[in-house]
Order: sequence, then C-alpha cells, then structure tokens
Amino acid sequence: MRAMSDVSPPPEPFTAQTGPAALEDLRSRLRATRWPDTPEDAGWSLGTDIAYLRELVAYWADGFDWPAQEAALARLPHFRVPLGGLGIHFVHARAAAPTAPTAPVLPLVLSHGWPDSFWRYAKVIPLLTDPGAHGADPADAFDVVVPDMPGYGYSDRPSGPPLDSIAVAGLWARLMSVLGYPRFGAAGGDMGSHVSRYLGLDHPDRVVAVHRTDAGLPLFTGDPADLAPEERAWLEGTVAWGATEGAYAAVHRTKPQTAAFGLTDSPAGLAAWIVEKLRAWSDCDGDVERSFTKDEILTNVTLYWLTATIGSTMRMYRANAAIPPAQLARRVEVPSGFSLFPGDILRPPRAWLERTANVVRETEPAPAGRRSAPRRVGAGRHPAPRRHGRHRGELDHRLRRVRADHRERKLELASSSAFDGVASESWISTFISGMSSLP
Repeated sequence: MRAMSDVSPPPEPFTAQTGPAALEDLRSRLRATRWPDTPEDAGWSLGTDIAYLRELVAYWADGFDWPAQEAALARLPHFRVPLGGLGIHFVHARAAAPTAPTAPVLPLVLSHGWPDSFWRYAKVIPLLTDPGAHGADPADAFDVVVPDMPGYGYSDRPSGPPLDSIAVAGLWARLMSVLGYPRFGAAGGDMGSHVSRYLGLDHPDRVVAVHRTDAGLPLFTGDPADLAPEERAWLEGTVAWGATEGAYAAVHRTKPQTAAFGLTDSPAGLAAWIVEKLRAWSDCDGDVERSFTKDEILTNVTLYWLTATIGSTMRMYRANAAIPPAQLARRVEVPSGFSLFPGDILRPPRAWLERTANVVRETEPAPAGRRSAPRRVGAGRHPAPRRHGRHRGELDHRLRRVRADHRERKLELASSSAFDGVASESWISTFISGMSSLP
C-alpha cells in the first residue's frame, strides 16, 4: 500500500511554537474582557451562559497551561506540504511495526469539521496506529493521515475564494498520492463527512470505503411522495432545527467577515462562539464538561485564537453553500458505513442512508458523556478494531466474525470529539467490505 510516488515536493516536518508575547497578549485580552449585560436566569437559552463563560475565561487567563498542551500535541508527527498553491498541515502517523512484515497496512485519511482542526482526532490516532499498546491485536493497525483543511489550524488560509468540500477532497487525494498511498479509506464527520463523501464520489478507484458520522443536511428535489414516511419526517425536522439552531450557519454562509472582526479580536467572544456549539452538539445533558474538560475546550479554542483562523474556517460554509444541487444529489457507490449517535442533532433514517450511499454498515454507539460509564475523550479503555484482513479469501470470514462479535458486545472507539464519535467495529466492517476489491 506504500508503492505510489508523486512529483510534488516532499512533506517537511513541522513544529508549532508559540512565543511568550502571544500568550501574554492573550491573557491581557482575557483579563480586560468587556462583559455584556444578560437577563436574569437566561442561562444558555439566549446563547452562551455568561456565568460559565466567566469561569472559563478566568481559567484560560490564569490556570490553563497552553505550553503543556502544545507539547502534548507536538508528540504527534506533524508535517506540511504544498498542495494547490497552499501549505497544508497534517499529522501522518504510521502503524506500529507489524508482527508479519509482509502484511499490508490500510491507510486512513480522517477529515475534521467545524469548529475543529486536526485536534479532533488527536486521541484516536494512537488507538488506530498501535492497537497492541491498548490491549488489542497489533495486526489491526492503520497508517493514519489527519490534515487541517485549508484555512483551519496550521494549514494556509486561501487568499482568494474559499475552497469547498469537493476541492478539499481533491487536495486530500493528491496528499495521499504524495504519501505513497494508491488506495485508502476515508472517514469524517460534519464538514469532514462531506469531504469523505466526495473522496468516494470522485475517486472511487482509490477509496476502499467511506465511514461517516452523519449524512449531512438533506437535499431532495423530487416528489416528496416518493420518500418513506420517516424520510419526510426527517426532512421536516431539519427545517425545524435550522429555524431554532441554524443562525450560526446562516452567518457563516452569508456574512462571515462581519463576525470575524469581533471573534478575531476578542478571545472571550471566540470562546463564546465555539463553546456554545460544543455544548449544543455533544451528548452532555446541558453540562458541557460532561463531554469536554476545560483543558480540552481551551486547547481547541486556543488553536483557533493563535492561528487567527475563525474567519477563514467560517468562509468554507459560504463555499459549500454554492455547491450545485446535482453534486449534493449524487449517490456514493463505494462501500459506506455510518456511526450515528443517539444524541446527535440530525439523525438520518436508514432509508435515507440507503438512498444516498451504498450502506454496508450502520451502528449506534452508546451515548457519550455519561458519568456512569465514562466516554469523555480518551477516558477509559478503548478496544481497538477487529483486524481488517490480509488476503481476499479471508475477508468474508472476517466480516462475519466482526458482525458476530458486534452482536455479543459493542466495541466502541472513543472520538477526540464528543459530538463526533467513532464506533470501531463500524469502521472496520466498512473497510473490510471495501478491501474485497484489493489485489
């Protein structure tokens, strides 16, 4: 799986280093926050709760240890490479040395969404690359590639029009070529779900399979009578959700620069914009810290602050809004799997999944954020996937074994984001089905 080469310049190692002046400026701004008035007992009903944000900002200014978080993230293998006129940052973690040197290793490209970056998958990476170190079969290891989308994290910001998910999928296909991977699996959620979808649509000869944690916002231009009742109910539900929860997306699509002025200048404002979504989109029963610790929240927000990328990340919504409906209506024919969490904001029915993709696997992982069975990012013990198979003749047997194991016990791989989890068996079953076409 590593025989392919590309004429593009080779990736170069990358290390992020934040100077003391940038951190002192951040702390000064936090301590000088000008707080808005808030109606009594508003809580989270009007947006971010001021009491919680005051608590978070105080910790950010005087308790949060960014250098320690930066050093922890730096333990991952970081690189940058020029692609399409942009410097693209990515993590490239290779599988731990296999016990059988000739065994093929399946590469995976994982695509994040908003408000995110490579950080989303930071705790998933070692579980996928070195399952043996976490009590599972070492033969189940993957090579893992996690890029920052253009305008996110440590990737360059487009100076012209923002890139849409189709263009980003094309960049990822080129990136995998540069890294020597002719075939690979793709996985993601939120915007990363769209990017993974277009990888499967536009590069079916290279993508073994696609795994997604959502089906995106629906688009149907036909006769509603042709839809199943549960599909019509879901479409109506998405309209209702947009009316009550979709204001942020409307701003991102239409006037992202207006919001970018304030959010780029005020770290408290930036935190308010992001943390309200983390709370709303995680299965936390209203307490965001049941899904994310303060350090996790602030690591994510600090990445946005230090890279000044809130404006460029929002502009991708505008680009995606301009994608022609004919593109959105295409059906993914490569093997596709879905992990749909019970607390997710827009859960598509099975009929819709099958209408839009070649579904070989669908799972419903247990709820995230429950204290009785901790599933906070990285918490507890995370069994690794079942092995993806070494020879074509073994694939069907292994797929049956994985499915039988699933009936006996649901093995879940924790996500690095509580609102975009990953069920390991769904991933592996999806990629097993796709690998049936490998030589």
